[in-house]
Amino acid sequence: MDKKTEKIKLALVEDDKLLSRILHEKLSSEGFEVLCAYNGRQGLSMVLKERPDLVLLDVIMPVMDGREMVQKLREDEWGKTVPVIFLTNLDRVDILMKMDSRMFSVKDYIVKSDWKLEEVVEKIRKKLSQKS
Repeated sequence: MDKKTEKIKLALVEDDKLLSRILHEKLSSEGFEVLCAYNGRQGLSMVLKERPDLVLLDVIMPVMDGREMVQKLREDEWGKTVPVIFLTNLDRVDILMKMDSRMFSVKDYIVKSDWKLEEVVEKIRKKLSQKS
């Protein structure tokens, strides 16, 4: 299978299993291959092994949070450039106030309380189109 016919691979790192299942079903139905992890440590290992085209990453999780995962991901040569979109319960003001150096490489985020599934798909497609 050549690169043009391969499915776009997404990593979804989200500790809310119901939300993870909903996103997995929607993104799979849109033609993406979706890999799931439920904490940052598991997610980091999966992402570095599988090298997805984009990472959807919850900010606040047990074991290793999203900020720490991004910091460790960016230490890897391949991981420096993989696009990441944060998923968060924080509102826009809180995000800006809580940003630290680990988050500076991630400019995109989705506030979980005010999105629709179609908007998530649209944001992913837009971010992937900027990559190429």
